[in-house]
Amino acid sequence: MLQVERAVVRYGEHRALDGVDLALEAGETIAVLGPSGSGKTTLLRVVAGLQQLDAGRVCWAGGDLARVAAHERHFGLMFQEYALFPHRDVAGNVEFGLRMTTSDRAARARRVDEVLDLVGLGGFQSRRVASLSGGEQQRVALARALAVSPRLLMFDEPLGALDRVWRQRLLTEIRSILDRAALPALYVTHDHDEAFAVANRVAIMRAGRVVQLGEPANVWRAPVDAWTATFLGFGPVVAAEVRDEIVDTPWGALQSSNRLGPGPVDAIIRPDGARIDHSGPIEATIVRTTFTGTRVELAAVSGTGPALTVVVVPRDAPATGDRVRLSIDPDALLVYPRQAD
Repeated sequence: MLQVERAVVRYGEHRALDGVDLALEAGETIAVLGPSGSGKTTLLRVVAGLQQLDAGRVCWAGGDLARVAAHERHFGLMFQEYALFPHRDVAGNVEFGLRMTTSDRAARARRVDEVLDLVGLGGFQSRRVASLSGGEQQRVALARALAVSPRLLMFDEPLGALDRVWRQRLLTEIRSILDRAALPALYVTHDHDEAFAVANRVAIMRAGRVVQLGEPANVWRAPVDAWTATFLGFGPVVAAEVRDEIVDTPWGALQSSNRLGPGPVDAIIRPDGARIDHSGPIEATIVRTTFTGTRVELAAVSGTGPALTVVVVPRDAPATGDRVRLSIDPDALLVYPRQAD
């Protein structure tokens, strides 16, 4: 479907995109994930036809889009700002783009009804936009984008303005809507939880490049490098040494399934890697407990290394000051070639 090939965008000496390759298949959602300035929004603008390439190309079904204007690409684009018309009701907002494609009023009304049902707003046609919650307004914006039957749907930080409850609810709904509509989608965000929840694959960007592309579970289990791991919230990074398939770390000698040859490495323990184990090799003290509703996050200090994060269910949570023993899942001890300071 969509192919981005060696895409380059320059702003003076700065490369906002630096040779990006990306392919999106029919019915697939790829989340483009990265920090501010990584190039993810520039990539979206290039695909939409709002930003010219300095090198490379963007193709749809094998055809180069270089000479195809933005409004002729038949792609839908949603921003964080809903850009709804406050003087129009819900139906009037959703119908806006349809007015450019058909003069058949009855056909437009049927399509408005269809997409409002799809996004869970059936019966909202006559509601005023100002009377809606933020989450409902976002769904109106999504319905408007879907109404014109785009070939591709693109999201640019669509949930950034919503509170946590609405964000979690809409994440599930957006994934369900995209599945039912069988639309390919690009979803730009800086939030890895959001990316993992909505996407079939995740593309992580850094300094204008895609540094890792894969299914969410695979990206989480095995970040490609230490930078990607820390961006995903893993840490801390510690200096370690591989000796005879054992990793000497500040927490002691540990096993890792992530093989590197003997020598200095950077080591990171994945957040789900440490667990309370009465026969574990690490003795630690709980220095902080954080209750998050369905789980408790513990900060445990062993005396020989930085604090480790341990996640437990509330009924199993020790108290601050308790002594515990820990073990580390070998799959969760990630090792990377040592980076120069």
